[in-house]
Formats: sequence, structure tokens, C-alpha cells
Amino acid sequence: MTSLAIHWDTDPATADVQTSDPPVVSAHLAHAGVLFERWDTATELPTDADEAAVSAVYGEAIERLKLHRAFQSFDVVRVTPDTPGLDALRAKFLAEHTHTEDEARFFVAGAGSFFLHIGRKVYRVCCERGDLISVPAGTRHWFDMGARPGFTAIRFFTRPDGWVAAYTGDAIAERFPAPVA
Repeated sequence: MTSLAIHWDTDPATADVQTSDPPVVSAHLAHAGVLFERWDTATELPTDADEAAVSAVYGEAIERLKLHRAFQSFDVVRVTPDTPGLDALRAKFLAEHTHTEDEARFFVAGAGSFFLHIGRKVYRVCCERGDLISVPAGTRHWFDMGARPGFTAIRFFTRPDGWVAAYTGDAIAERFPAPVA
């Protein structure tokens, strides 16, 4: 279920805000400068749908986002418990980092949690099928796909070299465990 919890960065145990209401999630994130939308997911895709199948279903929404947010390209990523190198892949995303471009993801299937470290707050956004999130360039954040991940997402890029992270070296992510799925 889509949800948002907002914590002080010094208190991972206590959330000042907790909600599963998508318009409220969107409003809180917009106030923090983060785009969050729910896209129509009426068409069920097979779990092994390739990029062409995903593009056929979401092509209009993909092109709209590319146009409005100046993204140059996109790809489709699928991560399962059988993904080769899973532990290293998960660790790469779990460390707090930033990007020089917006990091936009649309969840076609499954779920994952973004943690956005904005000012002195940490916004834990649990995204699921139908959720689009765009983390602004320069925003400190990390992503937890869970120990047994299962998601497919469309990733949007403005850079030709795709996902490039600048790690902050802050161990904050170790203090904020992802919710149990």
C-alpha cells in the first residue's frame, strides 16, 4: 500500500505524519518539492513483460512525463529475489546519495521504499504499482527494495549515462529500516 511517514532525521522510531491517502501523500511531497502521482494501472501486465510491452501500455504517460520534465530516455528495470548480484545491487541503493538529475520512477508492479532526507526530515515513501515519484536533483535519499524484492519500474533519465550516484558518506540509512512488506 502506498504510504508516507515523516520523521525527524534524529528519530527514526517516531513519525510526525503517517498516511496512506494518495492525495495527502502527494500534497506533503509537493510541499517538499517532490512530484508524486498515481497513474492508471487498469491493464494487467505479465510478470515477465519486457520494455516493449510496458511501453505499449504506458506509452502516452511516458511521453507526457518526458515532455513535461525534459527526460531524454527511459528504461524498464525488473528486480526479483533471483536477480544476479542482488546483495550488491541492494547495497548500492541503500546508501544515502544524490544525483545531478531528477530521479523519476514509475512502479509498474511490486513495491519499494524511497527515503528522502530533506532538511532535518526523512520522508519514507512506500511506493507500489501505479505510483510515480520524481526525486529532485541534489536531494539526499536512498531506496530499499527489501531483502526479497519484487518490482518492475520505469526509470526516466536526462543524462545519457543513466543512473549516476554521488554518495554522501552519511550512515543515516542504517538508522531508518524499511517497513516490513
